[in-house]
Amino acid sequence: MLDVFKTTGALLDGHFRLTSGRHSNAYFQCAKVLQHPEHLTAVCSKIAEHFTGKGVETVISPAIGGIVVGTEVGRQLGVKTIFAERKEGVMSIRRGFTLEPGERVLVIEDVITTGGSVAEVIELIKSAGASLVGVGSVVDRSNGRVKLADDHFSVLSMEVISYTPEECPLCKEGVPIDAPGSRANKQN
Repeated sequence: MLDVFKTTGALLDGHFRLTSGRHSNAYFQCAKVLQHPEHLTAVCSKIAEHFTGKGVETVISPAIGGIVVGTEVGRQLGVKTIFAERKEGVMSIRRGFTLEPGERVLVIEDVITTGGSVAEVIELIKSAGASLVGVGSVVDRSNGRVKLADDHFSVLSMEVISYTPEECPLCKEGVPIDAPGSRANKQN
């Protein structure tokens, strides 16, 4: 999987502000991998295979990065796929999507660093009275340290160091920063 990220130019080196607000010298641009149907199908089949037979009724993803992955995993599992998005900074289920009490829901994300967006989606599942089946992702940057569900599966799991803006050595060196993520970040 790491080779796919490298050959598609999806593993970037530099100084990045992640969606979580943390800084890193590496960035996984999953969209560059997932734009190729053969990679999208292959990556999502690993996630779908892991959750096959676990009673998933609905796949939900946080917008925007998880939508493509979630939709393909849901298609492969043959279940409804929806997404949650931010409205005025708050993660919410909109566009007529709903979750019902007892509905068995799988959360799918592209990249997990701190798990903040996924945790917000899990809260939406709980508040609807639905049941969390598990969490799947393409990349887990924490190498398993961030555990969001009893059943948490990632296609690629590796530790990629990230820093708070205050402790970032790249900031201290004056290296220009890029924020390629899907959510607007405050300048740090």
